[in-house]
Amino acid sequence: MPKVKLDHAFCLAATCQPGKLKTDYWNIGDPIGLVFEKRSSGGATFYLRYQDGSGKQRQIKLGGFPEISVEQARKAARRLRSEVVLGGDPLAAKTEKRAVPVYVLLAEQHIAHAKTYQRSWWSVAGIITKHLLPRFGRMRLNEITPQEVAKWLAEKADEGLKPATVEKIRAVFGRSFELARQWSIPGGDRNPVRGLPRRKFSNARNRYLTAAEAARLLRAAERSGQPQLKPIIQLLLLTGARKSELLQAEWQHVDLDRRSWLVPMSKTGKARHVPLSQAAIEVIHSLPRLPGCPYLLPNLETGLPFRDIKRAWDTARVDACMADVRIHDLRHSAASFMINAKIDLFTVGRILGHADHQSTMRYSHLANDTLLAAVEAGAAGMGGSTPQR
Repeated sequence: MPKVKLDHAFCLAATCQPGKLKTDYWNIGDPIGLVFEKRSSGGATFYLRYQDGSGKQRQIKLGGFPEISVEQARKAARRLRSEVVLGGDPLAAKTEKRAVPVYVLLAEQHIAHAKTYQRSWWSVAGIITKHLLPRFGRMRLNEITPQEVAKWLAEKADEGLKPATVEKIRAVFGRSFELARQWSIPGGDRNPVRGLPRRKFSNARNRYLTAAEAARLLRAAERSGQPQLKPIIQLLLLTGARKSELLQAEWQHVDLDRRSWLVPMSKTGKARHVPLSQAAIEVIHSLPRLPGCPYLLPNLETGLPFRDIKRAWDTARVDACMADVRIHDLRHSAASFMINAKIDLFTVGRILGHADHQSTMRYSHLANDTLLAAVEAGAAGMGGSTPQR
């Protein structure tokens, strides 16, 4: 390697030696390892050449000439050389940094992984696609900071997103980084979501249909352009089943003689049997059966199960002047009808398929008629008299 006085004038006049693709020039008396490379194409680049801790020669690019000056290259070389002296390896650090993927690559792996075990993987995919990728998709994992995530989640809340949705976003984002750690993905050793406080909120709703409201909703469903809407609503009210359970129900799992419907895989991850009342059996008897179709309540046009019935449902509930009612409220209403008929909480919980009694306890205050009857009985026990002032 030719040794020269490496200055601006030399770099401007330097040429590549004849017959070579490139020529490296080393500064006379310069111990820091600054190298000037001149190529036959005319380009020129500054490098730092050094030995790593194992004695292997390394070379790291500082920048092209004349984009950076000789003095700028020398300063950069001194700074990196100091890292080497202290036991570091600038090239290894640079290579490691480049190995950290952008979030969109991790997100693709997260969604693919969710498909292997989550029944509602599409919910995770929706959160990632709609919220996380537009903001963090092009950022490398080690560039995403807790401060930035906390600020962004606060902005999401201020935009009017429901607290439960913001919490779902936080949980999915944190799960992405937890997977990165488990899979030893570069940059996944730190989770910017871990430690961020969860916003306190109550997602519980106390909306239960009265018998009159249920009848009004069914009349609206009968006017719907979707012929399957009415029996769907009827069976949700009569069984207390989850919407997804009913939309995926198959004829092979319905035993009308035993008045039982088997849900092979419920939200709790276990199979359960749903008892069928006579009214529910009559609804099932009235359902049309498509040749070769295994589903109880399929889309009559496609023969496939509904992914959702949101449009028809929204039209019917507005028509019934009940825009505040969610389809999941039909499950709550089924519970309230049973409890007000003096069915105990344990039995109701078994019918609904609750994994533990705590889930059923949310209905402990629903028995309005029963509670009123109790206080009336108490008053009658006092002889119907009213305490005098």
